[in-house]
Amino acid sequence: QVQLVESGGGWVQPGGSLRLSCAASGFTFKDYWMYWVRRVPGQGLDWVAGINGDGDSTSYIDSVKGRFTISRENAKNTLYLQMNSLKSEATAVYHCAKDVVPGVGPTFEQDYWGEGTQVTVSS
Repeated sequence: QVQLVESGGGWVQPGGSLRLSCAASGFTFKDYWMYWVRRVPGQGLDWVAGINGDGDSTSYIDSVKGRFTISRENAKNTLYLQMNSLKSEATAVYHCAKDVVPGVGPTFEQDYWGEGTQVTVSS
């Protein structure tokens, strides 16, 4: 079965950095676009970044461009999100997620999510 397990969250001061990781299993990782999405309490899931199966095409929401970097290591079935120059509005639970279909995309639709890792940006 598909499993996605995030790690690396925590508390950081504004301007700081964090690196999130997501260990994937139960599917052919390299075949899928993967995403980072986040949930602020009381709100829905917001898409943050996506990356294709080969790792050579990425996409970001405007608010994180130039500060966040999504990457992947297919040999380790692992997805990453490097977050720099963090702002308080980045506070959320971050989930990794897989695209609904392999090989094409991105559809920007997800069918599996991990339980998430909390990121808190506060002074």
